[in-house]
Amino acid sequence: MKTALWYNNKDIRIREADRPEPGPGEVLLKVLACGICGSDLVEWYRLPRAPLVQGHEVGARVEQIGPGVVGFQPGDRVMAAPKVACLKCPLCRDGHFPQCAEVKERLPGGFAQYILVPEIIVANGLYHLPDSVSYEQATFIEPLACVLRAARIGGVTAKRTVLVLGSGISGLLHIRLAQLSNCVIAATDINLQRLEMAGQAGAGILIPAGEDVPSRLMKETGRKADVVILCTSALPAVAQAWRSVERGGAIVFFAVPEPGKTVTIPINDFWTKEIRILTSYYCGPPDIKEALGLLASGRIVVDSLVTHRLPLEEIAQGFGLMLAGNEAVKVIIEPNGPSRNG
Repeated sequence: MKTALWYNNKDIRIREADRPEPGPGEVLLKVLACGICGSDLVEWYRLPRAPLVQGHEVGARVEQIGPGVVGFQPGDRVMAAPKVACLKCPLCRDGHFPQCAEVKERLPGGFAQYILVPEIIVANGLYHLPDSVSYEQATFIEPLACVLRAARIGGVTAKRTVLVLGSGISGLLHIRLAQLSNCVIAATDINLQRLEMAGQAGAGILIPAGEDVPSRLMKETGRKADVVILCTSALPAVAQAWRSVERGGAIVFFAVPEPGKTVTIPINDFWTKEIRILTSYYCGPPDIKEALGLLASGRIVVDSLVTHRLPLEEIAQGFGLMLAGNEAVKVIIEPNGPSRNG
């Protein structure tokens, strides 16, 4: 089978590998679609484990099951979580599923024709796809689940004013989710094409990132944002977040600057204004189930966010498109050929 071995963003090699055989409790998946996530491009985060096969936004079909597997059969349409929680430790009991350290297994990278799902992920992280969710749409389940968790801890509720800094794919999903709560939504980006997409996604206030964001927000709404969501790691956006949050509001770091970048929090000012600074990393089983339901019901529509579909052999081009940040929003890799109608 073919795999894409990532050394760095500009060195991705197609390699042949033996197709694995599932052991007890394991499931072999045929990958029909796998999205390139923004985090796949973050070299400081990925390089310590290179070379590796990346890809964690997977829509797939069960190819083969190992002894003892129940609930799944060859031909089943599924998505697989990249990692799972034990659901039993104190962190899991408190809802901090992303922080669970009890489960070490991870889903092998989805930029390959086949992946072998470990037993614990089969048990706690393999989900059947409803007929209404395509393989391509399945690649949005995990990122949408992460967005759901961030919105929940940040307090994105009905009629709040929400500012999304950065209108890449995660920002666009945040906008679509906030729209469901009838929020007043403002969005920024340095790319005017992406800013236009933010408007199409539901943002009523579009602010080029180079402008005075808090002043524009005050002019448009008469107040600052109840929730500011950072979907970019750019330091100027962090500075805008500090100045754009309303008293009693929250700032959610959905993306973070790279290590070594200094972020100074105006803590004295925030102390008197009761500002919450939050971080959100990954998601948990409840978020995945909710994301799957939103996509299956059509309450969140993602098809228009896909800008490119490429075979595995052209994955380097896909990374290049994402790095350029111009025309690409969501790039889908199809390791086994086109599968949008599957």
